[in-house]
Amino acid sequence: MANKLCYTELVYQRINKKLAMNFTKAQIERLIYHVVVNADLVERRGKNFYIYNNQNRVVVTVNVNNNRVITVNKM
Repeated sequence: MANKLCYTELVYQRINKKLAMNFTKAQIERLIYHVVVNADLVERRGKNFYIYNNQNRVVVTVNVNNNRVITVNKM
C-alpha cells in the first residue's frame, strides 16, 4: 500500500496544518511512507483505512478505493 499512495495539493496543506509543521511535499511523502511501513495497526472502517503509528504518534487516513491520503491526525 505504501508505494501506491497518492496525494492532492489540498492534503499537503491539511497535513501541515494538522501537524503544525511546514514540511515540503517530499518531506510529507517520506513521513507518510514511514508511518505506513512501520504501522502498529491498520484498521478498515467503511471506505477508509486508519493507519496508526505509535512512534510518530499519528494516525493516517487513506481512502480504500483510490489509496488517496485524506489526512493525518495526532494521537
